[in-house]
Amino acid sequence: MNVTQHRRREMGDPRIELVHRFFSGTGPTYDSIVNLCTFGFDRLWKKGILDRIPERPTRLIDHACGTGILTFKIARQFPDCHVIGVELRDEYLDIAKQKAKSMGITNVEFILSRAEDVLLEGPFDCITASYLAKYADLITLTRRTKKMLRKGGVFLMHDFTYPPNRAFVWIWGLYFSLLQKVGILWYPQWRTIYYELPELIRKTNWVTELVDQLERNGFSDIRIDYLTVGTSAIVMGRN
Repeated sequence: MNVTQHRRREMGDPRIELVHRFFSGTGPTYDSIVNLCTFGFDRLWKKGILDRIPERPTRLIDHACGTGILTFKIARQFPDCHVIGVELRDEYLDIAKQKAKSMGITNVEFILSRAEDVLLEGPFDCITASYLAKYADLITLTRRTKKMLRKGGVFLMHDFTYPPNRAFVWIWGLYFSLLQKVGILWYPQWRTIYYELPELIRKTNWVTELVDQLERNGFSDIRIDYLTVGTSAIVMGRN
């Protein structure tokens, strides 16, 4: 499917329209803004994902791979694993491909697609996703994940969550207010994220919805790990 056909399939889906509105023109600064918006905790959260990947995987999908931050960490930690990075935005995928070439990483393949549309011939040992859940059709994504994972394979999904601690909610809100005033001077292309991401995180209920879908689709060993005072979570399920 070429880029034009890909775009036509996306038209009319509010989730995809939101992604394009949030991230259009932001590819070159994505790696920097991830650290800025997470106060540097993204590195710790990515390590949490890596620690939960089954030992010695041979095939793995990383959904919403963006510029490849997590994808390349997986590829380096498991050099014998064939890693497939799936990304909706060609702008981000082009950057990921350039990074793979410059880093000399050869065990990674990239696919331009919405995560929910991917149904590859399995089996896969693990499927990961970071910062996708709040934009995703979790019903379709979970069903297709189930089909692609091997028996005993692991699904790992990570994203922001709204902090349960009132004191930390205040700090969290203050930080985004600072980004709206100062961050916009450094990275003006991220204006929409600064102003709309906090409300999206507050309203989303992806953890409960994902756990429900994992249970409905027969996943076992379902586990929720909240990270950094409840500002993000990793949900894990075994096929």
